[in-house]
Amino acid sequence: MSLGALSNPAIAAESGGKKDYSKFALTVAIIGLAISAFGLYTGLDQENVRPFLGWLIAFSYWLSVGLGMLFLIMLFYLFDSGWSVVLRRPLEHALGGLKWLGLIFLPLLLVGIFLSGNGAVLWKWMDPAHVLIGGGTVAEDPLYQAKSAFLNVPFFVLRSVFYFGVWIGLAAVLRHASFSMDKDGDTRWTSRCRKWSAFGVIACSITVTFASVDWFMSIEYHWFSTMYGVWFFSESMRAGLAVLVIICWFLSTRGALKGLYRPSHNYLLGCLMLAFTVFWAYIVFCQYFLIYSANIPEETFWYNMRELSVSGENVKSSWWWVSMGLVFGHFFFPFFFLLWYKNKFGLRIVFISVWILVFHLLDIYWNILPGLYPAENPYGYDIRQFNISIWDISGLIGIGGLLVWAFLNDAKKTAPIPLRDPRIMESLTHHE
Repeated sequence: MSLGALSNPAIAAESGGKKDYSKFALTVAIIGLAISAFGLYTGLDQENVRPFLGWLIAFSYWLSVGLGMLFLIMLFYLFDSGWSVVLRRPLEHALGGLKWLGLIFLPLLLVGIFLSGNGAVLWKWMDPAHVLIGGGTVAEDPLYQAKSAFLNVPFFVLRSVFYFGVWIGLAAVLRHASFSMDKDGDTRWTSRCRKWSAFGVIACSITVTFASVDWFMSIEYHWFSTMYGVWFFSESMRAGLAVLVIICWFLSTRGALKGLYRPSHNYLLGCLMLAFTVFWAYIVFCQYFLIYSANIPEETFWYNMRELSVSGENVKSSWWWVSMGLVFGHFFFPFFFLLWYKNKFGLRIVFISVWILVFHLLDIYWNILPGLYPAENPYGYDIRQFNISIWDISGLIGIGGLLVWAFLNDAKKTAPIPLRDPRIMESLTHHE
């Protein structure tokens, strides 16, 4: 296909295939989200946390993909990487899903605002009268009292709205500038994007850190880690890169990027995947090593829940095996696989991208799902073990379908590549 033909979005969309899958994706989204919403309703009625955790797991999984892609666009602008220009349009279409993710998070906020007692089904600190394991209420807890200026419903809601405002605002600015350049070819749009990216990287680093603390770490509000936000950033980068590789593979084999997306692009994306695989391992190891070395009960209990069972001394729980899966499946295997030059091309890099996304989900489970709950045993409590529920599956499929629908609808309106970007030819002719 000629570059002239690509300038017509209708022709470009038609070249992507004869079938329009957007309606199918929307149908899947509605069904999946309806099932998950029913789970939230029953969870409120029965004070069952599992549907809420399923919603949060699915939300955080897809949010990490979107945030990783937002970081990628800004980093490409900041480093003026000419090779990445052809990849930018799929990233821009994916960023259109951030506003929908804001709506997906809204039910959790509404429960916290209007039903703070029931909101404690997920975030215990939202209900001051909630009875803690071992006795006492949240309001009487010295640790909560020390954190109450930060952990309170009004401030929590305000911060959450601010986070999405930053992400959606940055995405809108970057998308508008890129799409405007397609129309007038004015290079000032590129300069504007670089300036916004310089600000955006800092703003996103701060908001992503605080969001991960608010939404995930505060589920077990007694625990704290200054490295937790960096963990979520590294996970987001790995997930964003993996999804980008899969999207580009589809578009280059049966879509509008056929003949435009080169093997050298795959190679460089593979190098970035390897770099962030090492970075993720460095972060999670340092966090574990520092807490293990300090051996402070206020910190070590979080890891103990993810290793030991309460049924007996030194008895491993199901989370121990999940931990081993992350060590060997989320680090060692992708690390050694991506070291090989040939594995950064074709179906091999698609395979490792899917692999990373599977273990990325396992890592989300490992960080969000474990928790203490009252039980009739000598200890008076037990640990929530690893399991996959219907609420997890419906949430993942529903939110994923919604984002696919948003992506496909967005792709119909613009050219599949930034045609008038000053470095587009450098990207199209890039080689190793």
